[in-house]
Amino acid sequence: MIDEKAKQIAELNDRFRAAFYIPTFGPRPVPGHIMCTSLVAALPPETQICIWAEVAKFSRFTEDNDPHGEHDFGAFDIEGAGTIFWKIDYYADKSCAIGSENPADPAQSFRILTIMLASEY
Repeated sequence: MIDEKAKQIAELNDRFRAAFYIPTFGPRPVPGHIMCTSLVAALPPETQICIWAEVAKFSRFTEDNDPHGEHDFGAFDIEGAGTIFWKIDYYADKSCAIGSENPADPAQSFRILTIMLASEY
């Protein structure tokens, strides 16, 4: 059973992923940064764009890959790259020095979305 807080976190994570590569002016509604590993960054630009698009629209959450119902992890295959993992972690602010005590509140959390090849895990 997914609780209300997990549903709030999932909604914020979905909004963050859906808009992370769209330029904005001013602060983002869901604060955070995207990071990718050096092996992902070394892929051809066309492959990277396919990866970003798949992360943004990912919706294949199951009990196995999302046991807490937060929509904070995903895995998928991309031609030319293999299996891709993405993960969202929560910090108190953009210094990323300490974890967030309340990732359901965008004013108290800063998200880092990391994209990597599964072979790098």
